[in-house]
Amino acid sequence: MMCFLVFKENSYAGRTIEVVKGQKVIFTGPYAIIRHPMYLGSIVMYIATPIALGSYWALPPFLLMLPVFVYRILNEEEVLRRGLPGYKEYCKKTRYRLLPFIW
Repeated sequence: MMCFLVFKENSYAGRTIEVVKGQKVIFTGPYAIIRHPMYLGSIVMYIATPIALGSYWALPPFLLMLPVFVYRILNEEEVLRRGLPGYKEYCKKTRYRLLPFIW
């Protein structure tokens, strides 16, 4: 569900980290609360799927994915800070990357 909200709000969302001509900072919808709502939606999906299927042995491998998500978020923020006008100000206004009041 979160991924659909992200695509509705941000037509620039995608799997490739890049800044394209004419791209603007999105600060509405879920982006008003956290800077990376699509990653949050993906993480929730990764956790919920094994639980919903009753396959609890699949949860530990997910934990190995968390550092990958953190690295990707930090990398993406660096690309956006360098190439997307207004992103630095957005980061100051929307302090949390993934979880409000935590990170």
